[in-house]
Amino acid sequence: MKKLLAAALALATVPAVTLADAHGSYPDRPIMLMISYGAGGATDFQARIVTMTAGNEDALGMPIAIINKPGAGGRVGWNWFATQAETDGYTLAAYNIPHFIAQSIKGGVEYSADSFEPIANWGADPAVFVVAADSPFNSMTDVVEWAKANPGKLTFSGAGLFVGHHIAALQLEKASGVQLAYIPNSKGGAGAMKAVIAGEVMGGVNNLSDAFRAREAGTVKILGVFDLERNDFLPDVPTLVEQGFDVDNSSVNFRGIMVPKGTPQGIIDKLSEIVPTMFENGRVQGKMKAGGSPMHIMTREEVQAMWAARQSALAELLAGL
Repeated sequence: MKKLLAAALALATVPAVTLADAHGSYPDRPIMLMISYGAGGATDFQARIVTMTAGNEDALGMPIAIINKPGAGGRVGWNWFATQAETDGYTLAAYNIPHFIAQSIKGGVEYSADSFEPIANWGADPAVFVVAADSPFNSMTDVVEWAKANPGKLTFSGAGLFVGHHIAALQLEKASGVQLAYIPNSKGGAGAMKAVIAGEVMGGVNNLSDAFRAREAGTVKILGVFDLERNDFLPDVPTLVEQGFDVDNSSVNFRGIMVPKGTPQGIIDKLSEIVPTMFENGRVQGKMKAGGSPMHIMTREEVQAMWAARQSALAELLAGL
């Protein structure tokens, strides 16, 4: 009996020790970061920058490899992440808010905010309205007046349904009282921008960071920012509010890193401690600034509060629209 009791006590202590050791040595191999959008878009572009120091000894000590799973405005990737991704800390994903929260509210997906655990936020990228460089439109008033005279004929692109771009478009319709023809692009933000530049649509709602680079190249004009204040990257571009349209910041695209629900707390804690320091790295911040990508670093606790606030605000907004 004494031998059996001793053996049982010995076995009972093994999982705790093994678990602690496993988390202490994590990570001991490269990590994958899943992006729900295609290569070249703002999320992909920024994710490659903010994770570039992951292999440093003062960071995770292991590199992070980007894997793209684009489709249906992010639904393909996030459905996979919620239902099939391993919960061992070696499969991370980038989140986009309001995108996945709005999609879960509207339904038809296999995820919600409860499917994921946030780690840290790296950026806040407002939506902007863009037109081709040779467009006759020079302000949002020009756009709305044309749309009023031609109901339903003003075509403009965005990255998908119930992403930040679409929410901005819905807000613009409500605030201006016009009917627009929003065309979601299957190739995400990069594809939506190309459609504007190529003249396939009359305009587009896109990320500030994508639009900033396109304007630097001389291919687009930016007519308005869907935020409460002007952005430091575009000090000459007025907000929609400044131009007389009651549009708040509900479409601002927050980006960060998350893990699937069920990931061990020890791994979550380690990632939550280290990942924000990667975002704060001087080289990372320099490259983000050069690419016109606004940073907004938040800790896990701050992101949890932001997710909850967006859930409440979007439920009200989408019910009204």
